[in-house]
Parts: sequence; C-alpha cells; structure tokens
Amino acid sequence: MKRLTYKNIEAFVFRLWTREVSGEKISEKENEILENWRTGIERDLDPIHMKESKERILSALEHYFIASEKRNHISSFRKYAYKAAAIVLLLLSLGSWFTYSTFFKPDMYVAKSEKQVIKLADGSVVTLLPGAELTVAQSFPASTRVVDLKGNAIFSVAKSKIHPFIVNAEGFSTKVLGTVFKISQSGQKKAVDLYEGKVAVSSAGVPVSYLKPHQQWTNFGVAHTTAIISMGKTTGNRTPELLSLSFNDVPLKEVITVLEANYHAKIYYPKETEDRKITADFTGGKVAENIESLAFILGLEVERKENTYILKK
Repeated sequence: MKRLTYKNIEAFVFRLWTREVSGEKISEKENEILENWRTGIERDLDPIHMKESKERILSALEHYFIASEKRNHISSFRKYAYKAAAIVLLLLSLGSWFTYSTFFKPDMYVAKSEKQVIKLADGSVVTLLPGAELTVAQSFPASTRVVDLKGNAIFSVAKSKIHPFIVNAEGFSTKVLGTVFKISQSGQKKAVDLYEGKVAVSSAGVPVSYLKPHQQWTNFGVAHTTAIISMGKTTGNRTPELLSLSFNDVPLKEVITVLEANYHAKIYYPKETEDRKITADFTGGKVAENIESLAFILGLEVERKENTYILKK
C-alpha cells in the first residue's frame, strides 16, 4: 500500500469527516479501504492503546472549532469528533498497518521445537534454544542496545565500545560491549556462561558480578544469592571451582542447602535458627573457614567430623 505523508492523511481525514457531518455518501471503494484498515487495527492494537489514541486525537481536533461552536454544539461536535478520531486511528496504518506497528511494536522471535538463529540490526547473532522468546524494540540499535529474553539463548554480540548491549532476562540482566555468552533460565535458577570477552550481571538485592571467560554466574535458584564459578577452559577438562558466593538477607535453611551442595559437606544446625536471615560474603577462604564464619554470624560453635559440620550453642 502506498505510504502517505502526514499532510495527505490529515486532508483525507477531514474530507471523510466533513462528509460525515453533511451526510454525503462515502464511496464503496472508500468503505472497502476503511474496512481493511479496521481489520488491521483490531489485530495490531490493544484496547488501552486505542483508548489513549482516541483521547489524544479528540484533544488535537478541538482547536479547529471556535469557542462559540463548542458551547452551542458541544454534544454534536463530540459525536462527530469521536468518529473522526476513529478514522484517524484507521489511517495511521497507511504504509505498514499503523504507526504503532511500524515505529513502536517490538519484534518478537520464538523458538518452538527447534533452535532459531536471529541476526540483529547491529550485527549481533542470537541463537534461541527451544522454548525461548526474544523481544527486540523497534528502536534497536539505539545508544544502548537492549533486548528481553525468556528462556535460554546464546549471544554473539557485535563489539561496540560506546553502545552497551543489555539482555533483560527474568529477574536479572547481563550487560556487555561485545562478547559471546549463554543465558540459562530454569524456574528460579538463573545462570550466565561466558565464553569470550567480559560481562556484568545484575540481579536484585546483590552486588553486580563481573565475569571473565570460562566463568559462570548463577544464583543456584535462591533469591538474593550470587556466585561465580570457574568452569575450566575446555569442555573435556571442566573442573568447576566456586570462586565467590554471596547472600543478602537469605534464610539460613537456604544458605545451608547451597553450602552443602557446593562444599560437598553435611551441615547440621539448630532447627529454631532455620528462618534467620543471613547476609554474608564467602569469597575466598577454605570450606572450614567459611563455615566458621557462618557459625560466628549465628553466635554458634562448630564441631567438625571429616566432611560433617555441627553448629551448636
């Protein structure tokens, strides 16, 4: 369909509007065009957007009418102005089914049963794994390149020293300037694996984490928890090592679960302390030293028997 300028659209709208006022018949062809546009608007615009658009258009039309006319014929004006507003909404689709679809509606990509490879406008490549969904704003790439992700995906980001690339995932975000990384999301468990370059991972309630190649950020499925794990340089020689582990206001029972899984130890503690909130940074130090630190926070003593630790009063 031929794209019209704003002035052409404005002229056509008022031509139809004056016909509505005078009662002049609209041609069959014009009715057909309007019906096609109406189909497009009902498909592409949600009710809230339509309501807001009508209100803005009505407000803009009012200055075409002198005050006395508005006072004497306010109800008649509003009747026809609303109809004109509806026509304007339809005409906004000229060129590519509405300005909303052309300039505002984001692009959405969904990998259903197979992975899907997407090349973005900046040259970045995203591989969506099955079940993943990527949302890219029409303004991409802007000064800050931002996309939204649900599910798992691998990103190969085009390098730019001045335009950060940010992936907003479910409950956390990853910021890079140019790198290759993977984002994994399974329920409450989140992870970022870095293959090349550097990334900064942000999650609510914990400090920003900075990754180097062959490192993984994860929250172990626990809110307000962050950890960095060294994954080794090759797939065949992976020796995961916990480099840092932080908790911010996390119940003791969840802290113990994470420590036991990563320290390969069994930790016993008084039942009445399981809901006590813990804020601690276990970066550095050996397993025994970190469990001693936890006991100190709780005001407890530690008794050790090989890989078993008993926290007691």
